[in-house]
Amino acid sequence: MAKRRFNLSKGKLIALGVLVAVVVLAVLTVEDWNQLWKISSAPDNVPIVAMLFLVPIFTWMGVRQSLANDRLIRELEQDPKLAKSHHRKAEPWRPGWARELHVWPYLVRIEFLVTVIVTVILFVWSITLNAPLEEPANPNLTMNPSKAPWYFLGLQEMLVYIDPWIAGVVMPSLIMVGLMVFPYVDSNPLGNGYYTLRQRRFAVGMFAVGFLQWIALIVIGTFIRGPGWIWFWPGQTWDHNAVVFDKNIDLHDLIATSWIGKTLHLGFLQSNWGKWIFGALVVGGFYIVGALFLHWLMTVDFKRISLRPLRLFPRDPFEQKLLERTSILQYVMFQFFAISVLLAMPVKLILRLGLTIKYVWVTPWFNI
Repeated sequence: MAKRRFNLSKGKLIALGVLVAVVVLAVLTVEDWNQLWKISSAPDNVPIVAMLFLVPIFTWMGVRQSLANDRLIRELEQDPKLAKSHHRKAEPWRPGWARELHVWPYLVRIEFLVTVIVTVILFVWSITLNAPLEEPANPNLTMNPSKAPWYFLGLQEMLVYIDPWIAGVVMPSLIMVGLMVFPYVDSNPLGNGYYTLRQRRFAVGMFAVGFLQWIALIVIGTFIRGPGWIWFWPGQTWDHNAVVFDKNIDLHDLIATSWIGKTLHLGFLQSNWGKWIFGALVVGGFYIVGALFLHWLMTVDFKRISLRPLRLFPRDPFEQKLLERTSILQYVMFQFFAISVLLAMPVKLILRLGLTIKYVWVTPWFNI
């Protein structure tokens, strides 16, 4: 079997160049290396720093194995006889290899070595880094910024964009229930037990979006939020006397006070019933548009999209067949959880940071 030669295509060179440019730009924009090191070397931030390197590495390993399996799937689909006799691995069976491998000693030996290595790492970690314990709580002297442990920083950062009881109760509940429900609404029988992007394109994409959103919230809460929970870029000196005059405004107030609102006499949007109805229409429209967008992602064949001639909705036969296997209940449940978490969170983040919009729907009982 010939070895695959390592080559750099034009796309890989462009991606590498962009990565190098981003790294150089990030290094040049650092103003206070001492501040950055103080944050990165804090004992409770070590897992986040490690995560910044480990997540890309393991993601690359998973994608690499998925692409190898996808190549094998295409080969076996083109040759039905080979599909019946092939070893069904990314690398075909070679003479001299055993057809079967016993759990003992092969698998158990690897698991034992991994257990020993992880135990040694934890021992070294606990010896070299002090536990992030502080002095007894003093109500007259509070921490600024006061941050939750790294695994709760995502929830704390969500409080900036969403109503507290929704960010602290509703959204975590939706995330946990959604993770439990998704296996039951999945109608794709393929991709179990092996990595693949071709057969699990939409599922892998949705999980990656949700996972990266959570990682992004943790990184923002760790490296960017400073005293007073003010936005400081990584490497920027924390100024405890800094005051940011952000005028947060609700969506109905923004539209009612704009020149369009004054021209069309939309001042009624600021009344109790006006802002309630307006917010309900906006949120309902968001769910409709979000459902159409997710449906398009489910069925579209990206390779056949073109601008000349204009083809934006070519359907993938494989994805269309999976959609036909999905019941209405499965489809509606997935759409609800995906829109409420995967789409709503980044949209709310952009509205808050980019347009300083605090709430879209204001009611006497809840705010969204």
